[in-house]
Amino acid sequence: MSIPSVFFPEQKLLKLGLKLSSNIHYQLSPEELAEQTINRGQGRYNDTGALCINTGKFTGRSPKDKFIVLDDITKDTVHWNDFNQAIDEKYFHILYKKMMDYLGKKDELWVRDSYACADNNYRLNIRVVNENPWSNLFAYNLFLRPNDEELDSFEPDWHIIQAPNFSANPETDGVRNCNFSIVSFTHKMILIGGSGYTGEMKKGIFTVLNYLLPQQKNVLSMHCSANVGKDADVAVFFGLSGTGKTTLSADPARKLIGDDEHGWNHGSVFNFEGGCYAKCIDLTEEKEPEIFHAIRPGALVENVQFFEGSNKIDFSSKAITENTRVSYPLHFISNALDPAVGGLPKNIFFLTCDATGVLPPISKLTQGQAMYQFISGYTAKVAGTEAGVTEPKSTFSACFGAPFLPLHPAKYAEMLGKKMNENKVNVWLVNTGWTGGSYGVGNRIKLSYTRALISAALNGELNNVEYENMPVFNLAIPTACTAVPSELLNPRNTWTDKAAYDAKAKSLAEQFITNFKKYASGSGEEILAAAPQV
Repeated sequence: MSIPSVFFPEQKLLKLGLKLSSNIHYQLSPEELAEQTINRGQGRYNDTGALCINTGKFTGRSPKDKFIVLDDITKDTVHWNDFNQAIDEKYFHILYKKMMDYLGKKDELWVRDSYACADNNYRLNIRVVNENPWSNLFAYNLFLRPNDEELDSFEPDWHIIQAPNFSANPETDGVRNCNFSIVSFTHKMILIGGSGYTGEMKKGIFTVLNYLLPQQKNVLSMHCSANVGKDADVAVFFGLSGTGKTTLSADPARKLIGDDEHGWNHGSVFNFEGGCYAKCIDLTEEKEPEIFHAIRPGALVENVQFFEGSNKIDFSSKAITENTRVSYPLHFISNALDPAVGGLPKNIFFLTCDATGVLPPISKLTQGQAMYQFISGYTAKVAGTEAGVTEPKSTFSACFGAPFLPLHPAKYAEMLGKKMNENKVNVWLVNTGWTGGSYGVGNRIKLSYTRALISAALNGELNNVEYENMPVFNLAIPTACTAVPSELLNPRNTWTDKAAYDAKAKSLAEQFITNFKKYASGSGEEILAAAPQV
């Protein structure tokens, strides 16, 4: 049931160019959105009552189809590259008009007012327009939710217009394919068409904040998760998809600030979002209880398969995609912090899934090494995760989030370095990937060991142990940690063939050095000295 028309932002939607021939469903509850999805044959409930849907052709982001409008605001400020692709403003107008005409002919639309940034000093109001109810449920889960009083005077700073079934024409619309995501800083709008993958909405707003906050507010925007201990000690976890950001920050002994996107201002770390977007592949109650139990009524589960003849999810299935996901509000995590604003970080963890088996499970970084690793943003793709990847493939993503950073990586790196120096933060490099050999030979480091190492760093245990130096990368490796076999701490010890380890370490180091060449001219002596020595 739609909210009474007195609450409809009808005039504001008319300003968008929508003809309003549609039935506008405004600010519906999760229960209503789930039921509408079921009634339209677009989803089904699993055995715990969560809504399960299929996002269609796209089960992940399409970075080569994401564009930023080239205009007076962006031409000299955006770092134009393979991730920040320019599109002429005329094509924004062409697609905007086509989308408005398309949506104006729909029988119904879903509209949601929400916002980003838990710290009200940086709040960004967002109005989302969707053509499917489940897409609107995702917006409810991931963005922050205004109360009734705030809705009465709500004015959007930005709009997201999302139409998965709308197709662009590459020959006339300035895009590569039928799908696209276009950000216009002049019009304060994100257009998403041709893709039902919900993550395009959240990453669109993240891109916007990564542009606005560092430039206008002197706030470092970060692709990270964060939590806080009982002594108000904040921990920040940087990492690309699949490295463990969400899993490792969901710690029952600590309050969760958020799992993916945060800002760091002069006195605190705050969540950009109102929910979590967790990977589901191989999810178990034993390994990830908080995420497992968040799959309940109100959660939106994407692209999973069921055990035959049942509505029980087979979390091991990759039949549709390995990138199975669940979104849910932050309060579904039993120990979530509300409001999601913590103090200053005491520990920073750079998470990497090293499929080469070279890097140690944990090492302590100097400030120069921290900056070098941050700018490098190393992890690895493994065989089977992408078409054409038949062996481990190193991936370097600046600041652990290059696809979402409109500014030059040096801008974020400089801000992080200054904050680390001012606040005397401990910085750790954590390998959540392989040991005892590369992918296919060695074994994935046990999650229980990674948790134990992080706990030891957080509680100060690793401040009171001896360290040994790891050659080539010159990393400081602890020689002991409670609940972790000592032989696991130095990766070379876990390889049967030491010569093979040495060769692989040299190869990985050379990849680091080659990748960093593009940042060398803008890096200081301390950072350059932190490069691996081959």
